[in-house]
Amino acid sequence: MCGSCGTTCKNWYDQRTKLIRDLDCGPFAIYLRVDQRRVSCPVCKGVRTEKLSFLADVNRYTDRYAEWVGRQCREKSVKAVSEETGLGWDTVKDLDKIYMRKQLEANPVEPPRVIGIDEIAVGAGHSYRIVIHDLERRRPIWFGDERGRTQEAIDAYYQGLTESGRHKIELAVMDMWKPYRKSTESHCPNARVHYDHFHISKHLGDAIDDVRRAEYGRLSGDDRKYIKGTRYILLSNRENLDEKGEATLKELLKLNSRLNTAYVLKEEFERLWSYRTEAGARKFFNKWKDSLKDQALQPLEKFAALVERHWDGIVCGSKITEGVPMGFVEGFNCKIRAIQKRAYGLKDEEYLKLKILTSTLTKL
Repeated sequence: MCGSCGTTCKNWYDQRTKLIRDLDCGPFAIYLRVDQRRVSCPVCKGVRTEKLSFLADVNRYTDRYAEWVGRQCREKSVKAVSEETGLGWDTVKDLDKIYMRKQLEANPVEPPRVIGIDEIAVGAGHSYRIVIHDLERRRPIWFGDERGRTQEAIDAYYQGLTESGRHKIELAVMDMWKPYRKSTESHCPNARVHYDHFHISKHLGDAIDDVRRAEYGRLSGDDRKYIKGTRYILLSNRENLDEKGEATLKELLKLNSRLNTAYVLKEEFERLWSYRTEAGARKFFNKWKDSLKDQALQPLEKFAALVERHWDGIVCGSKITEGVPMGFVEGFNCKIRAIQKRAYGLKDEEYLKLKILTSTLTKL
């Protein structure tokens, strides 16, 4: 059989004997002595090496050896597997790619009902790639290209779906980046946009930090020392602080009334996510906004205006979001950072893409 086009050939040109690496047996490396022919292919109009079903696409390795290397690379870096096997970096990476492509073939992407849209930074500078997740199946399903987080980049995902696939999407969870919403609404008529809680809370945290910075600039001398280095403490959930952090927070809030007010407002805002009806959430937010009056906390006023402008995407009601793992995307981003760290030094974007898309799939 022709290794290029798969045509069965009657005539062969010549034959060569090759040593093929197979699975080890205990401490012994196993090699197979294989006779492989070169055939005269009538379709390709030339001489081609025959395809043997048990060989991997990378020369001189069996399929099962490539799968074993791929399984090792799920938990270890390419460098670690290279040192363990004696194979070169590029060889380990290529064998891992074969394994991951087989994983994707064995787990085809089904049309999603609920998607999560986010981006990751790649390389140096402000270079981004969009990652789209199927939130109900808890797996990444699409990785963007060099167009970054532009509308054209996310348009490419939707344009790759069938019309029925685009109509099936009912909920798209994203941050407040306008191109994401614009593209989603233009391609998916049945989709409701929902801004994820993590990014809203991040904007609130930025507002709190702006208050802290303003207070640090306003004060002088010893009054400043209680504020310096307290960013993490102010932005953390109180239950996540250790004993020292809790004591520092209490002292800070006792000494600075503006920071105390801002912190109380931050903690109070988080109650918004507990409301199960839009009417209840709206009533709560209006009351929260009223509490900002006469406080002279401009960063929080700007945050309130931001929430107001995006209100329809912040609170969708409990029915449509019930059972949706809203924290999955942000949790998965931590996993992506670990993948990027393990893949450090390998400037191969296809490899990173395969790593991300197969990271939640079961082993072969």
